[in-house]
Amino acid sequence: MFKKILVALDRSEMSKQVFEQGLALAKMTGASLMLLHVLSVEEEGSPYVPMFSNFNYYSGMSEQAWEVYQQQLETWKNQGVEILQHLSAQANTAGVNTEFRQMLGSPGRVICDLAGNWGADLIVIGRRGHSGLTELFLGSVSNYVLHHTPCSVHVVHLAVSAKDGETVK
Repeated sequence: MFKKILVALDRSEMSKQVFEQGLALAKMTGASLMLLHVLSVEEEGSPYVPMFSNFNYYSGMSEQAWEVYQQQLETWKNQGVEILQHLSAQANTAGVNTEFRQMLGSPGRVICDLAGNWGADLIVIGRRGHSGLTELFLGSVSNYVLHHTPCSVHVVHLAVSAKDGETVK
């Protein structure tokens, strides 16, 4: 059975389902959990990276934009850690040995690398349901993980009615 389950989380509504399924699997199998959040510009709501040109018409604007970005990034990181701490405490309270990491990079690669380095038996990940051109341009983290990971993958699909903006109860 599973001994180590890596749960890949982002800030989407689906992450709650991903966490709950990972936690349920860990409880059933007695596995440990690793909760992972990858800081990435690809994630919805991530701070906008300012672009600078070689022509600095207004001195100080580049510095101000960079400082604002740094503050937003720091807030973004802190919020991510708070979410991970909350979920980790919830899992530990449920009797599941849990740790967490927040890393910077390309989500698919970071997930696969951590799974291999940590020795995960299973990755639990969400799928937003992108297809066609959307998947081509935005990519698919779950698809990348399925094809590059050293272990089994459990993909949590977003409920059909949730895709349409309705709340699933």
